[in-house]
Amino acid sequence: MRAHGDVTVDELHLAQELAGSGATAASADIAEYALWLGDDALILSQQLGAWISRAPELEEDVALGNIALDLLGHARSLLHYAGSFDGRSEDDLAYFRDEPEFRSSWIVERPNGDFAQTIARQFVVATYMFELYSALRSSSDETLAAIAEKALKEVDYHRDHAVQWMLRLAGGTEESRARIVRAIGDVWPFVDELFRDDELIDRLGDAAARPSALRGGFDAVVDTVFHQAELDIPPVAASSAGGRHGSHATPLGHILAEMQVLARRHPGATW
Repeated sequence: MRAHGDVTVDELHLAQELAGSGATAASADIAEYALWLGDDALILSQQLGAWISRAPELEEDVALGNIALDLLGHARSLLHYAGSFDGRSEDDLAYFRDEPEFRSSWIVERPNGDFAQTIARQFVVATYMFELYSALRSSSDETLAAIAEKALKEVDYHRDHAVQWMLRLAGGTEESRARIVRAIGDVWPFVDELFRDDELIDRLGDAAARPSALRGGFDAVVDTVFHQAELDIPPVAASSAGGRHGSHATPLGHILAEMQVLARRHPGATW
């Protein structure tokens, strides 16, 4: 039986076919934007995969593994599309780019930390991605719209999973509540980067989802969940994160070293 949010091989192939057809804006800007989205999904997938066999419950091993697979499917579609403009494959983009060439946001690069820190990060990113893909379904770029349509159904589950854990941790023991409060404070400085507009977005027009326009929907969900959990948004300053332009903090280097080592040691290997 297929678990909720799992991705089949046939679906991955379908996503790649969608990503390779009907492009309406064959430009370097579209490729760059696809990297923004694809790199976020790729790095977060790698991060969540580290929880397999380490989660606090066996069911969470399965749940986080399925979410990681969903995100990997999104990344494959988006990186395939980005590479279609200059002949690079999704593997080229995943394994043979160096740190400054990645366009991932800092929040997905943050260390997993304890389970509460992973859940706080997942709540923020899944809520953001739900707003993002909801908006991108109306993209004038047919490929991005098709990828968003499929991704949205899976991100809806990711968000619900994170919300349930936010409520569970906040309403559990004194220890679990203290950990989720601390985790929120740790991740909140990196929220702002997700909603910053950019000249790239201006050039893309209605092909992209304007980040600042997604903030209202995101804040509404946060307000609802935090009210129910009796949590407060921490009064922290936004970080100087510049992941969209290749400026990254130390954690990304460690993530890439682990993710890329096999492909770089044995380039072109198949099995």
